[in-house]
Amino acid sequence: EVQLVESGGGSVQAGGSLRLSCAASGCTYNSCSMGWFRQAPGKEREGVAGRSTNTLLRYADSVKGRFTISRDNAGNTLYLQMNSLKPEDSALYYCAAVRGLISSSRLLETSAYGYWGQGTQVTVSS
Repeated sequence: EVQLVESGGGSVQAGGSLRLSCAASGCTYNSCSMGWFRQAPGKEREGVAGRSTNTLLRYADSVKGRFTISRDNAGNTLYLQMNSLKPEDSALYYCAAVRGLISSSRLLETSAYGYWGQGTQVTVSS
């Protein structure tokens, strides 16, 4: 089965950077499409960035130009580099995966993914 473990969250000041990692077992770069989602208190979970098996990328408008999704060469770890962080980026961040290729239009949809990690907290102070 697929197991996902996130790490790298923490507390930073506005304008700072963090890199989240997601260790994936049961998935490689060419077997699973993967994404990052976040959920703030009282809000719905939202897609932040996604990467399909054919390397298509998609970002939420709110993070374009600031966040970058990538995978390591072995394809077992997914990263989310977050720069120029804002207080509104504060949330619990989740890694998600689904076997196979999904369309780029679905990369930020929670319903497209079948496997989820436990989340890592990101807090950005002003």
